[in-house]
Amino acid sequence: MTQTASDASRDPRLIRILTYLMFMMFAMTTDSVGVIIPHVIASMTGIALGGVCLGFLADRLGRKATIVLGLVAFAVTAFLFAVGKDFGFFVALLFLSGLAIGVFKTGALALIGDISSSTRAHTATMNMVEGFFGLGAILGPAIVTALLAQGASWKWLYVIAGGLCVLLIIAALNVRYPQTQAAAQQKLDPRVTLAMFGNPYALAFSFAIMLYVGVETAIYVWMPTLLADYKGPAVLLAAYALSVFFILRAAGRFLGAWLLNRLSWTQVVAICSVAILICFAAALAGGRAVAVFSLPLSGLFMSVLYPTINSKGISCFPKAEHGSVSGVILFFTCVSAVISPWMMGLISDRFGDAAYGFALATGLAALLAVLAALNLVFDPSRHRLAAREGLDYAEA
Repeated sequence: MTQTASDASRDPRLIRILTYLMFMMFAMTTDSVGVIIPHVIASMTGIALGGVCLGFLADRLGRKATIVLGLVAFAVTAFLFAVGKDFGFFVALLFLSGLAIGVFKTGALALIGDISSSTRAHTATMNMVEGFFGLGAILGPAIVTALLAQGASWKWLYVIAGGLCVLLIIAALNVRYPQTQAAAQQKLDPRVTLAMFGNPYALAFSFAIMLYVGVETAIYVWMPTLLADYKGPAVLLAAYALSVFFILRAAGRFLGAWLLNRLSWTQVVAICSVAILICFAAALAGGRAVAVFSLPLSGLFMSVLYPTINSKGISCFPKAEHGSVSGVILFFTCVSAVISPWMMGLISDRFGDAAYGFALATGLAALLAVLAALNLVFDPSRHRLAAREGLDYAEA
């Protein structure tokens, strides 16, 4: 019986489940910030700085220690929301919780490489992880809505998240994680992460991530504004367009894990990028009458892009550096999540219609589609991924 328990503690499936639940838990709060405190960017700023300044911890301290450290910090900030009363205090907590997320998320992203038997398996697992993130993005706002309907404070969402976080900490402490590769035991520091900013592979995948995030934020930040004036036969769909988008995005991420087992990742990224461009171009050409259908539908095609691009960018590097490169990509993710919707809002205000902001988003979608097409034709990371496959991954 003791041997069975020990074996179970090493089971990668248990580690995967814990990782999935971690992403779902923090998505419950980060994707609800707009509902609770509109226009606050503190959380994203914290995540960005946590990723780029502290991402190296996953490579220096090990995955488990980094994940537990980040989860403990997140739990503390979550429970502190219950005693907060003023705006400044909440903003400070959002920033600190963002830092905590940046720490345990880079640890979790690095861990995915440790439990994957190949770069393909890494990408499939990443899609599953983001699928659970999508579930959290749906669950969080639903909990806030239910709390407000019952006359309860939205702060209970953070108390719930903090409770889940404590359970995850206990589980993480009792699961034996894979040994970090010996190369990762070197005395790494933030300079290793900063050096990634000069690596063409890290920058190329980060640029693709920025384009994708810019397109995605156009949906969940500005689509409700665009469709607010819609009058037509699909009024009900217009009212729930954002919910439909999130549902399709979550479902598509689970589908993406299946699809990537049948097509090359370059084919999947190219197909989905072109499909997104078609959805946005149709909305731009057909106006709100078409946008009410095409923009929510884009969620199905967006679903696979972020985890796949993120996975391949991380897989281009040795497992010993997965924490650092994850931090860099996470930094560019958050930068785009802040800057892109701000630019769209600026353009929309300048010309007096949210449709102009979506023209910018369509331009970003076009750039992403062109980049994906070039990647399909030339596949510049092919040799680097193949090299890492032989050096870092072994069949389970």
